[in-house]
Amino acid sequence: MNKFWNDYPALIEELNGVKSIIKRNIKSRETILEESILPMIESGGKMLRPAFLILASKFGEYDSKKISNLAAVIEMLHMATLIHDDIIDDARLRRGCDTIQYKYGKDYAVYIGDFLFCQCFNMLAKYDYDMKDLRNISKVLTKICMGEITQYNLRYGKNASLRNYIRIISGKTAALFAISFYTGANEAKCDESISNSLGKVGYNAGMAFQIIDDILDYSGNTERLGKSALRDLQKGYYTLPLIYALENDKDGRLKRLLDSESLSSVEIDEIMLLVDKYDGINRAKKVADKYTEKAIERIEKLPNCESKEIIRGSVLKLLNRDY
Repeated sequence: MNKFWNDYPALIEELNGVKSIIKRNIKSRETILEESILPMIESGGKMLRPAFLILASKFGEYDSKKISNLAAVIEMLHMATLIHDDIIDDARLRRGCDTIQYKYGKDYAVYIGDFLFCQCFNMLAKYDYDMKDLRNISKVLTKICMGEITQYNLRYGKNASLRNYIRIISGKTAALFAISFYTGANEAKCDESISNSLGKVGYNAGMAFQIIDDILDYSGNTERLGKSALRDLQKGYYTLPLIYALENDKDGRLKRLLDSESLSSVEIDEIMLLVDKYDGINRAKKVADKYTEKAIERIEKLPNCESKEIIRGSVLKLLNRDY
């Protein structure tokens, strides 16, 4: 597992239990199915969403089996969306390993993603979960799909704006963070005010997390980070640093580069330099900082307990990454 949770050994143990549940639920007589998913489970992801669900549940009546099963569902939903994203992006690597679509083909990857979605519904039927939570999880899946559809429809700068960007990432990223926090608390029978506050922590943390990821694509080590920016640009996806930079592109230099049919490595380097020069990175940082501050403000208002301290520490660690 990723070292992100190393300061919290008890939580690591619980997350390992979640991984075991996932492994049990991907077993099949089609052995290649299990073999194709296992590397993704073992490749060192942070398991943020199941961790946040578990931590939120400890503000109320914690039921280990019920919550761990739900945490596994949330992680499997996330995995399914990543598999489908890799198909769309034609991605070769995910967490340092060959993607399922690269190794087994796009058709097979679609089936694997669909299989994970189906298993999630089977797992949700094992316990008497609150119907409200089941409806909310369904709504989040719709939001994730709509976020992807909106992003696709706005490719190549069509109506690129802060407003549309926020619409996209609130569905693609923040919604699953929010539901992880909210559902954990609600299933633990927390007061609605606490469940809602935790959901808002998740929403704001998810927004900041995605914006920071998009900033990292345009800053830091070009060799390490530029590939994501290049992939987004080739697909016509304009993220916040680029959207802001285009607002200051008075001579049209940046737009002319973006209009190239095939971007060379020299052109991508120039785009990254212009995004910084035209204040795209700095302005995007300010938006990320705003969401980070909102998340921390919400955390501070939560009842005092060990989970609150872990949530505060992990959110600060997650959202204060080097740009």
